[in-house]
Amino acid sequence: MMRARFWHERWQQNQIGFHQDEINPYLQTYWPQLQLSLGSKVFVPLCGKTIDMLWLRSAGYEVLGIELSPIAVRDFFTEHQLEPKISQYGAFELWEVDGLGILLGDFFQLTTAELATCQAIYDRAALIALPPDMRWQYVAHLQQIAPAKPTLLITLEYDQSITSGPPFSVPAAEVQEYYADQYQITQLAQVDISHTQHGILAKGVKQLYEGIYWLQAKSVEV
Repeated sequence: MMRARFWHERWQQNQIGFHQDEINPYLQTYWPQLQLSLGSKVFVPLCGKTIDMLWLRSAGYEVLGIELSPIAVRDFFTEHQLEPKISQYGAFELWEVDGLGILLGDFFQLTTAELATCQAIYDRAALIALPPDMRWQYVAHLQQIAPAKPTLLITLEYDQSITSGPPFSVPAAEVQEYYADQYQITQLAQVDISHTQHGILAKGVKQLYEGIYWLQAKSVEV
């Protein structure tokens, strides 16, 4: 409850430095690696009001996000002049328009039923938004309700001893620990973003990297 309150307060106070006003360039560059059929549905956990969802929709995919903050959900549709249909969907409020929907509620209340039609996952800001103990819970829950879905994962890596998150540092070795049981993990790129004007740099961090990973389901041995 305390962590849910933290995110509610961040949105209420407009402390949303994690939000990107531009489409993520790694999404545009590396999404084709997943070789996902057009029309497939992509799950975007802890989606906030990311415009990456609009890019995915325009690229020919259906999109389903989940977000805890009603402010984020409302602002997404308002800022893009979209008029969603709002309905109750299990434990969630579903806001949807033209193949793009956002579930308003707690990620940890999701079940396989809500994600049954999703074929892939895009995680830019979910894993790195969570402290270590919750990251394990997040990965375990996601693998239970959406096992082995092809995933494009984007992380940050920096010296966590200099400043606490969020966003948190998730090094490559930790990605292996979380996902190696179900996935073949390919690191597509590691990008040094230490020169950018990132909020973390203002806290004394000297080196900051983004990691881009392609997670593919392991082949089942017969």
